[in-house]
Amino acid sequence: MAVEVTGPMGERYDEILTERALGLIETLHRAYDGRRRELLERRKQRVAEIAAGASLGFLADTKDVRDDPEWRVAPAAPGLVDRRVEITGPTDRKMTINALNSGAKVWLADQEDANTPTWENVVGGQLNLLDAITRNIDFSTDTKSYALKPDEELATIVVRPRGWHLPEKHILVDGERTSGSLVDFALYLSACAQLQLDRGQGPYFYLPKMESHLEARLWNDVFVTAQEALGIPRGTIRATVLIETYPAAFEMEEILYELREHSAGLNAGRWDYMFSVIKTHRNRGEDFQLPDRNSVTMTVPFMRAYTELLVRTCHKRGAHAIGGMAAFIPSKDPAVNEQAFAKVEADKTREAGDGFDGSWVAHPGMVETCKAVFDKVLGSKPNQLDKLREDVAVTADQLLDVAATPGEVTEAGLRSNVSVAVQYLAAWLDGTGAVGIFNLMEDAATAEISRSQIWQWRQNQVTLDSGETVSTELVERIADEEIAKLGTPERYDAARALFLEVALADEYVDFLTLPAYERFS
Repeated sequence: MAVEVTGPMGERYDEILTERALGLIETLHRAYDGRRRELLERRKQRVAEIAAGASLGFLADTKDVRDDPEWRVAPAAPGLVDRRVEITGPTDRKMTINALNSGAKVWLADQEDANTPTWENVVGGQLNLLDAITRNIDFSTDTKSYALKPDEELATIVVRPRGWHLPEKHILVDGERTSGSLVDFALYLSACAQLQLDRGQGPYFYLPKMESHLEARLWNDVFVTAQEALGIPRGTIRATVLIETYPAAFEMEEILYELREHSAGLNAGRWDYMFSVIKTHRNRGEDFQLPDRNSVTMTVPFMRAYTELLVRTCHKRGAHAIGGMAAFIPSKDPAVNEQAFAKVEADKTREAGDGFDGSWVAHPGMVETCKAVFDKVLGSKPNQLDKLREDVAVTADQLLDVAATPGEVTEAGLRSNVSVAVQYLAAWLDGTGAVGIFNLMEDAATAEISRSQIWQWRQNQVTLDSGETVSTELVERIADEEIAKLGTPERYDAARALFLEVALADEYVDFLTLPAYERFS
């Protein structure tokens, strides 16, 4: 076996880094890494075409897939029929227990945006998932102990591996870095697939950051090969795709089609979607310029078109449509709490009314609020798959109508972007990928939209409400001022350097987690 593990072997790592798991990584790398790299290169080519004047749109060569009324995705798998509330969070030991116990129907066990991919987190997260499934998990502090509730009360585990763009430096095949996606997938499948089947469920995944149906086809081929290699039935794996990139919004139906025997639906991801709007059209001047991120709500025209199309597309094909994140976390301030719970309730009420089958929260304290809203709409039904939304007819122009977004670019918005991004990156570089900042649970998506907006505003020489123009000097000064407010400024030196590197680069950096990852040994 030409697989080399360069990361240190910690306690019990041999339970995850088995010969079987490493053999599967080797098989998948040799079969599919070339295609993965070609598809990543295709993303760059599309950006170049758009910079030269091309436009996103529904694909002409897949019109027959969209027009065919007959095909459907596979029926919902056990544990994924009722998804009215899902909780997201990283796979550390405490979160694993709290998420499974939260009362949510599903736990998105996040090894991507809410996780810093240190070697310890990559392998340790898999151990925590294994221990949770075998009920060998507990956690204690000086004042509190955590243990799992009975199995029937636990959330269904759905693992989110890293995106296609992220490498894994600690596992090499033939001397090459492997794909973080394939590593996370193969380690979980090898350790837990049969255990989940024995419990009456299966190995379920959330697939992030895809930009085309060809990337979904690659995942489907990976699934088929992996199931054959491990001797588990074809169709056992189920995957929900996050529609969180701008190009993917124009290929939702094709993405479902490619994954149809393994599909569990689509999800709407807000911050990453806005991040992708900027990234995809970064060289198109003000046509796709967004105002302060907090003013871009889910009801603005281009976001409304995206979510309504997602529900229509999913239910047309018998797939679940899952709503976006409520990032609010409970506060000790009653006034802050009252406002946060009201916003979550309003957001989930809109989604439930639109036909979504469920939605996301980031904290156990928000589970009941989301659940209560969907309970009112669903009653005893497990989902809204019968709500076909045939009234929806979204055009490409509506998805592209970013210019109709109301709002300003303000100094307060710039300061917020700087502060949140630097605080988040400081935590990320310390090994924590989900961070409470200003009463919100933030992950990498927030840092990405924050630094991308600053990059866009600087490139377009935007004038703030204060009269100042966004420039390198202004961003650097505001960074120093905002960091000074946080105390112990030396703690933020590395985060400040990384943030300014990506926010002020002449050439846009596709993902800030790529240079960030290289800062780890």
